[in-house]
Amino acid sequence: MPEEIVKRYSNGEVTVVWKPAVCIHSTICFAGLPAVFDPRRRPWVDIQAASSDAIVKQVRKCPSGALSVFRNDAETADSETP
Repeated sequence: MPEEIVKRYSNGEVTVVWKPAVCIHSTICFAGLPAVFDPRRRPWVDIQAASSDAIVKQVRKCPSGALSVFRNDAETADSETP
């Protein structure tokens, strides 16, 4: 059984986790925050292109759970999922 691919993108404050095998390509991520999420670009996530709060808000809208986010500080290290 092949290992699941998981990509992580961090700006030091938050980390976005992407599981491509779970993604249903709803386009909600890049329709809502195209500066950060652009499937034409490699890597397709530019974590520096918006505020951490804007990124968290957008990732929470992911309908499949392919995108999740967590804050990197120790006090709020629990995963913030959509």
